[in-house]
Amino acid sequence: MDYEKIDADSFGRSLKGIGLNLLVRDVKAECAFLETVFEMKPHQVTAHFAIVSYGAEVFQLHSDGTYAQNPLLGLLPENPPRGAGLEIRLYDTDPDQAAARAVEYGAMVLQDPTDKPHGLREAYILCENGYAWVPSRAK
Repeated sequence: MDYEKIDADSFGRSLKGIGLNLLVRDVKAECAFLETVFEMKPHQVTAHFAIVSYGAEVFQLHSDGTYAQNPLLGLLPENPPRGAGLEIRLYDTDPDQAAARAVEYGAMVLQDPTDKPHGLREAYILCENGYAWVPSRAK
C-alpha cells in the first residue's frame, strides 16, 4: 500500500486487527522523534495528522484539534504526561541503539537498556507527549 498517496477513505477501509491512534500536541515533532529514535517512517505528515509505519505495522498520529468532536478530547490532561500507563512495545528495535539515539535527540530515557527475567532486553523511552516507547529484543 502506498501510504504517501492513499486517500483517507481508502486508508480507513484498509485497517484491520487492532489499531493505535495517538493524540499528540505536535504531529511533526512526534514524527521527528519516531523517525530519529526508532527509525519509523512517517507518511502524509501535516500539522494535524500522520500515518506512521513500523515494519509491517501502521498507526496514526492526530493533533488534539482533530478530535474536536471526539469524546476523548475532554479527558486529555492539561499538563503532561498524557500517555501514563501505556507501553508501546517495539519488538523489532534494538534497545541499546534506540536509547543511544534517544539521548542524542534529547528524549527522556526512563530506563536504560536492561535484561529482564522474561527473556527480553528492553529500554523505556518517553516522548514529549508522555508515551512510553519500549524497544525490546530477545536476549
